Amino acid sequence: MIREGILEALQLLLDLDASVIDAASRSLWISIVAVVTATVVGITIGLLLARKRFPGRSLLVLLFRVGMSVPTVLIGLLCYGLLSRRGTLGELELLYTPTAIILGEFFLALPIVATLTHGAIARLDPRAFETARTLGAGTLQRALTYLREAKLAILLALLTAFSRCFTELGIAMMVGGNITGRTRTLTTATAMETARGEFASGVAMSLILLSISMLVTLAIALLNRETVEPAS
Repeated sequence: MIREGILEALQLLLDLDASVIDAASRSLWISIVAVVTATVVGITIGLLLARKRFPGRSLLVLLFRVGMSVPTVLIGLLCYGLLSRRGTLGELELLYTPTAIILGEFFLALPIVATLTHGAIARLDPRAFETARTLGAGTLQRALTYLREAKLAILLALLTAFSRCFTELGIAMMVGGNITGRTRTLTTATAMETARGEFASGVAMSLILLSISMLVTLAIALLNRETVEPAS
């Protein structure tokens, strides 16, 4: 069954099956939007946590670290409560829309980006901070200097966040609803097609997930190697 399913799945991919391509493209752009928005907010938070001292800072660092391991179904549940008719944002009618999935994946990616950015900047050589201050760099210039120094680690954080968002199931299922042509993603479609007995379709979508996940993992491995190995 597995062999036949894989062969049929490869044929679906070669034929550019409409349902497979639709789910794949939606998963891709939703994850990209979620990670980009989380990047803007997360890098700012990580930078502040690394360079500013204020009451409650240690607690915030801890909360963001805990947020990295929160189950996606819990994030989906919280977003569902927020977007449902009786929720705070219920009047916006965002539930079961791509925007709802983006919001959920934003909350999934945010602690990853913020925590890893904070760690990367906090581990920088103190001379980088002293040099920027000595040269009279302003707040924005110093921030850009720190980000340039930690760019590889921050890129690693973004790839990690994208991988989590692209392969998650709980959020997309709970707030997206798996609606054909609207909110169906690779993960929700894989679960549905397999449950319906359409094994080949499920395998085809899983192969796309696996391929992109492998590419991201390879990029992460290469970045890790570059950040760990000393320059020759």
